[in-house]
Amino acid sequence: MNGLRVVPDWRNGHERLYVCGPDGGNVAWYDRDAGRVNLLSETDREGVLDALRPFLTGPVTVGPPPVPTAADLARLTLHPDDDLAPNRPGEALLVALERDPGPARRLRPDPRRRALAAEQAVGEALDRLEGAGWRTLHSLPLPGGARIHHLLIGPGGLYAVHAVYARKQRVLVADPAVTVGRHAPEPLLRGLRADADRASYALTAEVRPVLALVAPADVRVTAAPRGVRVLADPDLPSLTRPGGVLKPADVEALHAMARDRGTWERV
Repeated sequence: MNGLRVVPDWRNGHERLYVCGPDGGNVAWYDRDAGRVNLLSETDREGVLDALRPFLTGPVTVGPPPVPTAADLARLTLHPDDDLAPNRPGEALLVALERDPGPARRLRPDPRRRALAAEQAVGEALDRLEGAGWRTLHSLPLPGGARIHHLLIGPGGLYAVHAVYARKQRVLVADPAVTVGRHAPEPLLRGLRADADRASYALTAEVRPVLALVAPADVRVTAAPRGVRVLADPDLPSLTRPGGVLKPADVEALHAMARDRGTWERV
């Protein structure tokens, strides 16, 4: 079979390599930890092994997949172009900077690069939580140009996390405004709540908003913001302490729904 391509994916902290046909559909996947190549059709064996050969590490078992879960079925029917799981932290900003890097010399730092640094720092912190049964998606597009920087899904529920660059700056949170350093206040909390509400509607599950401040010098909150948690990036692991809200199967089902671009087109 010609025209096969290999697409990486992470599942509960474990890497899988999916083999896609010319039409974008999956024909097999390689579970590196299990040392197994799962074939959807025996007729594709030779082409699949050829495509995976550069990625194989040690001996592997080749055969039909185990009985799939509902999340597996959703992943197998999802076209790679509609799969948001491979998005890197700050994906939209990375693409924008690649298309328009701006002038080589600037009087002031490009604010997009600071925003990107914040999303990458928060995204890396959230990705490290996957070993505890949590899943993270990055840079989820919403109609109208808005984005959910990070969506965290796990036993304690769902969180829409918005990253803000605040390195060595004082931050004042006065709901709905957030003031970083000498910058003008912005109504970030209002927008964050609205995006979390849109995510709740799309996923038919409660999504709680979180403001993540990256490396602030000091944070002052005039009053507890309505429904929004405000955390510095080292405190993000505290989001995983609550449990008992979602079962593992629920986490996987919501992750499968959230990674589908079509889920977000109707909000």
